This record gives sequence, C-alpha cells and structure tokens, in this order.
Amino acid sequence: MLSRVANSIYWLNRYIERAENIARFVDVNLNLLLDSVVVDDRQWEPIVITTGDLDIFRSRYGAATAQNVVEFLTYDEKYPNSILSCLQSARHNARSVREIISSETWEQVNSFYFMVKEAASAKIKPDLPGFFEAVKMASHQFAGVMDATMSHNEAWHFGQIGRSIERADKTARILDVKYFIILPNGVGSALDELQWISLLKSASAYEMYRKTYRRINPSDIARFLIFDREFPRSIQYCLNSAEKCLHLISGSRSDTWCNSAEHQLGKLRSELDFMSIEEIIEIGLHEFLDRTQSRLNSVSQEISDTFLTLDPQVVI
Repeated sequence: MLSRVANSIYWLNRYIERAENIARFVDVNLNLLLDSVVVDDRQWEPIVITTGDLDIFRSRYGAATAQNVVEFLTYDEKYPNSILSCLQSARHNARSVREIISSETWEQVNSFYFMVKEAASAKIKPDLPGFFEAVKMASHQFAGVMDATMSHNEAWHFGQIGRSIERADKTARILDVKYFIILPNGVGSALDELQWISLLKSASAYEMYRKTYRRINPSDIARFLIFDREFPRSIQYCLNSAEKCLHLISGSRSDTWCNSAEHQLGKLRSELDFMSIEEIIEIGLHEFLDRTQSRLNSVSQEISDTFLTLDPQVVI
C-alpha cells in the first residue's frame, strides 16, 4: 500500500488514542486531588513535566495552576498535543484517506472532533469529569467502529500499531504522574491506597487488577500495568500487539530476518519478557518509565523511516 496512506492511518489512530490518554492524564490528577488533604497548585506542574513540554507551557501560561494546565492540555489549539489539536490532526488524516477507511469510521472521527470543538468554544465549559468521560467513550467508539467496519488488512494493521505504541507510551506516563505526585507524600498510608485505586480507575484497570490481585499494592499495580499479557492497556500487551501487526505487514517472523523497525520493537519487547518488577524497582520506577518512553519514541521513528512518508502536518 502507499506510504502516504499507511502514514495517515497510523497517525489517525495515534492522535485518537493520544486525545483519550490526555483526558486520562488530566483526569488522574483531578481524582488524586479529590483525595488529597491539602489542595496545592504545585501538584499540577508534574503533569506538564511528564509531557516534556514544560518550557512551552511556561512561556505561554506562566504558573502551573489547575485552570492553566487544564486549558493547555485540553483546549489549547496552538499546543499540538492538546485534546483539541489531536482531534484536529486526526480529522485531517482521516479526510486524506476517506477512500480507504469506512464511512462509519469517518463519521465517528468527525463527530468526535466537533464534540470537543464545541466544548472548547463554549463560554461555559462542560463539567470536566463528564467531558473527559465523553472523550474516553468517543475514543472507544472509534476503535470499535474501525475494528467492525474495516477489513483487517495492512491499513488496519498500521492503525493498530499506532494505537498500541501511543497507548504503551501513555500508560508509562500515567504511572509517572503517580511517581511525581504521590511518592513525595509517603507510601503505605490509607490515603496512598485511595490514590493508587484512583490511578487504576483512570487507566480503566481497577476491576481487571482486582480480578488478578486481591490487595492494593504499589508493586503489584506497577507489575500489572507494565507486564500483564492479557490487559490491553499494559505496556507488554501493547508491545506484543504492535509487534504481531508489524510482522504481518512485513511478512517476516520473529525467528527470521527482520527490518530495523521490527528489530527495535522486538528488542524492547523481549527485554520486558525477561525483566521482573523487582529489577524495575531496583533501577527506579521513574528511571525505567522515562527510558521506556524514550525507546518507544525510537521505535516510532524507525517505523516512520522504514514504512511511512513524513508529513509536515504530523507532529511526532
């Protein structure tokens, strides 16, 4: 298939997934603050730090207040990774491949975009928890419509790869928010347990975690969100899914010659296969997550160099 088409479908899925995960990203902090004894605006800056765009934020907003951070990450049309900008980019990519995607997929992208655009332009902004829930549900609907109405061919596989890599990255970042916000306040208290539960719920992982582990334990939560092979938002599950789709596109197998994108992705996935949560804790959870995010960026670049045509409208 054309590299242009593969590129657009890959980034269409990444941007939709990114919008959903930015909603989760802000929502996890809102939920954590509900359980905090003292409400402090300093708890918002770590969220911007973990996006890697603190300098951009400071140059335009100054102080990291709740209102400024929510505006920056949700409605800021000039910030390329805000929810609104992600939906604009997703719609642009979907429009360029309307002859490839199903009409139902296009309609879902379009309605998703206008829902967010109307919220951004409203004089009275919608209730944030309800809005973020609507964003998450619209993203789920997009994934379901695409899976149900498109042939599972190369185009679909490129979409799955984009979604999986973006999801793995954001699961790592959600865990990183926990590290920055909660760890300095101490571990093991009743409040800390409520905050870990809030984190799991923000990743839609609470029920599935409790079916696997009986107690709320930080090590078990990290193990679940990093290593679980059955939960679709864990880092390991996402890497496995992306690798399978990549092999199907290239026609190679994991035990034969592979291109550089498959090599980079397979190396990262296989390292997780032989790593334990104890090793990660010894390295440092933040250090491991930061390194994982950097390597996911490298994998994305390799996929782009190997398969995709760079598009000036795409922001990596």
